[in-house]
This record gives sequence, structure tokens and C-alpha cells, in this order.
Amino acid sequence: MGYKKVDFKTLGDERGSLIALEKDYNIPFNVNRVYYIFDTKDGVRRGYHAHIKLKQMAVCVKGSCTFVLDDGKKREEISLDTPNHGLLIEGLIWREMYGFSEDCVLVVLASEHYDEDDYIRDYEKFIKVIHEQ
Repeated sequence: MGYKKVDFKTLGDERGSLIALEKDYNIPFNVNRVYYIFDTKDGVRRGYHAHIKLKQMAVCVKGSCTFVLDDGKKREEISLDTPNHGLLIEGLIWREMYGFSEDCVLVVLASEHYDEDDYIRDYEKFIKVIHEQ
């Protein structure tokens, strides 16, 4: 469990490039929801939550942004700035996103449909849940 940056195989020729996202190949879960974030205003930070069971693969298909990831023991920043890298997030990981470029389009593939009960939106509660495990 946790998070890791994933390299996607880029296919292409003189006509351009293509990346395929496929279950059980480079997406290690069933995709039940896809959403994307764009037109994020300058200086805006997003996220500020963890998920109990949701798995996600985030891909910045255009532009760039930075994730802050926290497992309750360490915090790390990971930048996404190319469409051939993804960020796999599984388990109880607090996430924040910032530094969205003006042209950023962040696509997120999710293992579950939206479920508010799966969110932990309070950092202190997140830390408490981590220590109860």
C-alpha cells in the first residue's frame, strides 16, 4: 500500500505518440470512475483528504502539478509534468495538490464510484486512524 510513480510505455511514430491505460497491465485495479481537473485558478490547492479503500491513478495529460503525499510518517512531494508518468495512490494516504500550471489537465482513474463515506477530510482524524491500524 502507499504510492509510487509509474512510467507508461509510449508508443508512436512520426504521426505522434500514444499511451494505452489497461487494467491488469499498467492500471492495477478495475476502473469504475474517471474524472479530470482543469482550469484550476492560480494559487489554488486541492485535495486535503485521504481515502479508506479507494485506489487512484493520476495522470497529468497536459501541463503540470505537484502532489503532497503523507502516510502518517513522512510527507513527500511528487511532480507530474508529462503524460507518460502516472501516480498510483493506494491505501490511507493524505493527499494535497498544488502548483497547477495554467494548462494543467489532471486525469484520475478511480477504483470505486464516488462515496463520501470513503473520505477522511480532517488531518487529525487521518492521523488517529493511521495509529489505530
